[in-house]
Amino acid sequence: MPTITRLNHVVLYVRDARKSLDFYQGVLDFKPTSPPTDRGVFLRASGSDNHHDIALFSIGAEAAGPTRGMQVGMYHAAFEVATIQDLAEARERLLNQNTTDGKLVGETDHGASFSLYVHDPDGNELEIFWLLPREEWDRKPATRELNLAEKVKERTAAAV
Repeated sequence: MPTITRLNHVVLYVRDARKSLDFYQGVLDFKPTSPPTDRGVFLRASGSDNHHDIALFSIGAEAAGPTRGMQVGMYHAAFEVATIQDLAEARERLLNQNTTDGKLVGETDHGASFSLYVHDPDGNELEIFWLLPREEWDRKPATRELNLAEKVKERTAAAV
């Protein structure tokens, strides 16, 4: 059997790769690994050592969007941040962006992780999450609703 160590990258079809680049670069801080073209762009996450973590390929302005569970396909891709403060910063960037393209659509405490859910300009769903320390993975949250400011405050106080 092969030993698979991790997911290396995700490739998404989008209506316009250059337009999507504005969101992925401006809001999520992904950087192109080569000059973007009308056909597509390869992007690396700010803390990654991959060649690319996501590739965006243009398929045209009239392309239908994701169906949200109405057909077989991928639900979302998840990207991990290094710290809970990084997650809070991502949340603020999403809430304060100057565009209606792409938006924060959910926040969840999964027990083992705190997660933000985002729709990109084409409606593709992404999860941005912070993984709790391994010894906390079995904790049962009182609610799945995430109050990130409260969680940051708790963890900051505990670290002092």
